[in-house]
Amino acid sequence: MISVNAAFDSGNIVVNRIAGPTDIELTIRKDAHSDFYQWFHFRLSGAKGQPCTIRIVHLAGSAYPGGWPNYNAAVSSDRQHWHRAPASYDAGSANGTLTISLTPESDSVWLAYFAPYAMERHHDLVARIGAAPGVSTRILGHSLDGRPIDCVELGDGPLHAWLYARQHPGESMAEWWAEGALERLVDPADPVARMLRQKVTFHIVPNMNPDGSARGHLRTNAAGVNLNREWVSPTPERSPEVLCVLAAMQASGVDFALDVHGDESIPQVFIAGFEGIPSMTNRQGALLADYKARLARLTPDFQTRIGYPPSGPGKANLTMSTNAVAERFGCLAMTLEMPFKDNDDLPDPVHGWSPERSKALGRDCLAALAEVVDDLR
Repeated sequence: MISVNAAFDSGNIVVNRIAGPTDIELTIRKDAHSDFYQWFHFRLSGAKGQPCTIRIVHLAGSAYPGGWPNYNAAVSSDRQHWHRAPASYDAGSANGTLTISLTPESDSVWLAYFAPYAMERHHDLVARIGAAPGVSTRILGHSLDGRPIDCVELGDGPLHAWLYARQHPGESMAEWWAEGALERLVDPADPVARMLRQKVTFHIVPNMNPDGSARGHLRTNAAGVNLNREWVSPTPERSPEVLCVLAAMQASGVDFALDVHGDESIPQVFIAGFEGIPSMTNRQGALLADYKARLARLTPDFQTRIGYPPSGPGKANLTMSTNAVAERFGCLAMTLEMPFKDNDDLPDPVHGWSPERSKALGRDCLAALAEVVDDLR
């Protein structure tokens, strides 16, 4: 018997109808206390060897309808290795329909908007990296559901770098990126890591929104709050996650900040800066341009042609972390965006943008930091 289930960590789907393998109709549940929806993650069971047609409907009202055209779903039979199942989007069918086609090779397969980063893997990451020489871990605070906001700290340098991921929990590629960056930083044979740890003290928050991650949200925490609009005046009632990270930043100071995200619609990797903050300086602007140019030279997965248009002078949204941190600390702060689709500049038809490429980008971002670190003083 064919069944669909999402009652697990980061699961999200609603079953409308299963009338056979070629007639499976689903919808995506909204984030709690919010109208955001786009993340899905579910298990399809009992369809081994049968060609299946899965339709996810009512997507015209999703957070980013532009994310569905040219998108292929992530699928795995072992929850370790993910590839892409072909999909097509019809905006005129059932208020927007994504049709996924696959023939499962096993009794159960998992499908997701992007390869998930489970909370158990998060705890394993904190434990594994925290056991490395010279690494400490601390809990900055707790989420509304009582989950710890973990911070991994390492390095002995006078500069303070903050790397933080998954303000938007459905952007799981961000924690894959953090895993790649952390693995490089604790590698005793890596010369880039050794140099950076001499010059920089790192504060790394792999998951800023554990409640949304566990609940299967796209964009919000347990209260339905978009954390990346809370950086002017976070509160314990709405956004304790931002409140505790910002307090720790204030205690340490910030010389470099990278807020790691995923973009639903744009099939490229890019960086959004802080143009438009009231106190924007020529030095900050030069550091931003230099970092992006060096990252583009280091990896063909990154480019500077396509991205968000910069804000005009004095028009930056200071509720967003990159703008708020750059304004408050006078530092180089950036938002890194990776695609949910593929990277059209260097496509991979089997995997699309993937956990492995996210991890590799984390390593490359550190290499770019190594090239500009002396200019951050």
